Amino acid sequence: MTRRVRPGRVALNAGTLVFCAIWLFPVYWMVNTAFKPAGDIVAPTPRFLPFPLSLANFADAVHKPHFASYALNSVIVTGVVVTLSIVVAFLAATALTRFRFFGRRGFLVGILVIQMIPGPALLIPLFLSLKSLDMLDTLLGLMVTYSAFVLPLTIWVLRGFLHGIPVELEEAAMVDGADRFTVIRRILLPLVMPGIIAASVFSFIVAWNDYIYAYVMMKDQSRYTLPVWLASFSTNIGVDYGGLIAGSTLFALPIVVFFMLIQRRLVAGMTAGAVKG
Repeated sequence: MTRRVRPGRVALNAGTLVFCAIWLFPVYWMVNTAFKPAGDIVAPTPRFLPFPLSLANFADAVHKPHFASYALNSVIVTGVVVTLSIVVAFLAATALTRFRFFGRRGFLVGILVIQMIPGPALLIPLFLSLKSLDMLDTLLGLMVTYSAFVLPLTIWVLRGFLHGIPVELEEAAMVDGADRFTVIRRILLPLVMPGIIAASVFSFIVAWNDYIYAYVMMKDQSRYTLPVWLASFSTNIGVDYGGLIAGSTLFALPIVVFFMLIQRRLVAGMTAGAVKG
């Protein structure tokens, strides 16, 4: 039997393809421009295929001063922020779902309110706080700042997952002789892993992409991160478009790889976290 084609479904699919093409075109144009020779980048007639291919822009970007140290700083800060936020958020979400204590609902409302505050609005208070703690111009201060931004949402996401796990599973394991650590390692962690992955993606993006806090909090240029390195392609005498586009491509590559590695669990985690809670 032939399957009947519905005009509405065809129009929906066509609209989806058009939307995806519009959304992906800037990414395509960034990669396309990164492989163009310098003369073709500013040519009045656009070229939609980068022929002949040129790696000169990538060479200029990689050989720019402090690239290696900035990349290392970004990797260290992002890795610590993701790890710290997931561990603290998991413990906090466990306490919120498994224990009853005074102020629990107020705490939940508080983390939602904090999440609504724009990041730049907290720049001066955080700057003064880190200054009083003698943590300015340190990677540790940057890690603490980013962790403070990502913790409210990561706690809320993991709470949604833990709230959907029956307490009877833990009680049955404890009756069989398992301690609290064993219950967390063998029961809770495997079941909440999609939520951990979804929360880690959010933490990764916040820590990897931030520019303003890394620029304001750091005086020593050796402690800058990659977003500040990208901004250095724009100077008072002009913009190095080739280096900027190639640097942006290299900067986005770790995020793309990270998404490709965890995309299946990410979709499952975000869907489950949206319906539980």
